[in-house]
Amino acid sequence: MGMASMNSSGESLKLCVFDLRRGQNEGQELDKILFFYPPDVTFSTQLSVIGLSEGLITFTRLFSPEAACEVIEAERHSHVFHEAEPDIWMVMVVEKNKEIEAIWRVDALQKVLKEVHSLFVMFHGSIRSLLDKEPSGGLIRSHFYPFITDYLNDLSVGKKLQLPSFRETLKERGTVQMLTLARDAALEVQSLVGVLDSCAGTLRCHSVILFHDLLVSTTLSPDDTVDLFTFSVMRLTSNALSSGTSSWSYLRKGTSLSQTSSKSTSPQLLVSSDSLPSGNGHDAGRVIRPLQHNKWIKGKDGFLVTDIWGKDATPTIWLHQRQERVHLLAYQQKCLTLVLLVPTEAIVNGELDISFVKHQVIENATAKILKVEEKLSKGWGGENAYHVSGYRYLLVDNDMEVSRASPSGKVATLAKETLLAVNKLRETVDTEKSRTKEEKDMEICIRAKNNAWAIARVTRGKELYMALEKASDTLLDATDSVQSFSNRYCNGTFSMD
Repeated sequence: MGMASMNSSGESLKLCVFDLRRGQNEGQELDKILFFYPPDVTFSTQLSVIGLSEGLITFTRLFSPEAACEVIEAERHSHVFHEAEPDIWMVMVVEKNKEIEAIWRVDALQKVLKEVHSLFVMFHGSIRSLLDKEPSGGLIRSHFYPFITDYLNDLSVGKKLQLPSFRETLKERGTVQMLTLARDAALEVQSLVGVLDSCAGTLRCHSVILFHDLLVSTTLSPDDTVDLFTFSVMRLTSNALSSGTSSWSYLRKGTSLSQTSSKSTSPQLLVSSDSLPSGNGHDAGRVIRPLQHNKWIKGKDGFLVTDIWGKDATPTIWLHQRQERVHLLAYQQKCLTLVLLVPTEAIVNGELDISFVKHQVIENATAKILKVEEKLSKGWGGENAYHVSGYRYLLVDNDMEVSRASPSGKVATLAKETLLAVNKLRETVDTEKSRTKEEKDMEICIRAKNNAWAIARVTRGKELYMALEKASDTLLDATDSVQSFSNRYCNGTFSMD
């Protein structure tokens, strides 16, 4: 399945969020705990895990004050750290397992933590702002428990959590996957975006357009695009709506985890959620759960509707780059999904004006939407559109936060030994990048046990990972193949000439 299985009811995985600025006085230690999974473990266990994590952070800062602690490898566990916000830490403690499937990259686990935080901020704002709003911590806890639980449900199969394993090494979480457009289709998309921009009158709307689960167009910054793209693929695209879950290969639907989100007995929920402000732009005393499954449906007018934000309420999200809260409107035409973001300041008369914006889209953009969908469908090569015969690859542009990879079905044909070699290759690159803390060109080649080649080339913020399984290939043959791929598909970016 490409995932490492973690028994959610045992000791295999723990995930916690805590604030180093809280709970420093004796008898107040519980104040620092903002979230803990599994939620039913004892206080003493929670404090033990967080106390150890805090000690490791403090210890490593003695030697590297400027660099945050990223991972500690103990005999039985890996401790993966992410400082989500100043002094607010997310820690994942994963039990080491002798099962071959339980082999992962630390960077891949860190990106799970980063994704959770980024999505949370998009819907609820920063953790620190919620703590400042309600210093007892009840507000942030009432949001964290349902949000992270709903997120983990995407990673669960039965009672097990499926963490990214070595079989997912030719994927990159935290990036978008783009659809390549022909010139005529690109012009039609550009024309459509221009119409969408003006749907709220004098204030500009932003938009993100997807076809299937690929990005077609965005007017947002790379960071905001990644967050909205991630959520759209999880819950809004035609694939997500038809399957009832995310279509990403490493997010699989299973039996839900314990529903701590609505009735957790964890003592951290010190304040009843019914009495708390939502913290997401609405005044209703309810906690919004934007990652709930099966909560979006397509209306007769083509717009997607949900009751997550309340009856007849319009969803809102926070754009980090622009520091602006916007209304989210999603429209779908077959496999084309449009996400329109309307500044909340443009809506002065409540839902009446949202209805006006929807009317503007239907009135002025429908013909262009139909034309774009038709052109993209005619040019669509299917799920194997970006397969390159003889190659299994991953391309990453870190500056633009974009990736492209061989289709999952093609990657699945690689031998286990090959995937393990690529995973080791990526670990080596991760270590080198972490050690130098600056961009540098590098090429690394690994020969797998089955004589396959795993090759990485890194240059100017771009990365190429390649698996070549032709056993008769020499190193020169393998590097020539990478050179040919770079020249033909990457404009020579990774060529060594």
